[in-house]
Amino acid sequence: MQGYLMAFIIGGLICVVGQLIMDLTPLTPAHVLVLFVVLGALLSGMGLYQPLVDLGGAGATVPLPGFGHNLVTGTIEDIDKYGFTGIFTGPLRAAAAGVTAAVVFGLIMAALFNPRG
Repeated sequence: MQGYLMAFIIGGLICVVGQLIMDLTPLTPAHVLVLFVVLGALLSGMGLYQPLVDLGGAGATVPLPGFGHNLVTGTIEDIDKYGFTGIFTGPLRAAAAGVTAAVVFGLIMAALFNPRG
């Protein structure tokens, strides 16, 4: 039960920060998307995002900073395993399942419902 609560709190706080940025600055949702992915990657590269993942679980890995964290983590793992080539294979390997799921589920929804053009 505590894991669910921490995921809710961490994920909620990340979303609140994003909403405040959009409400209080001239940044668009696209800007916030890029900002959060880059911040997640930077914090992960500095070793600061993993403690948040350990504390909040899916509350930290599902929002956008978690995607940046995922890319950096995959890159570091593949660099350790394959050397220089890991710079290119790591982010692709780490994000492949999530991107594939988004494409497949998007295709299914488009086939089931009438998308508006």
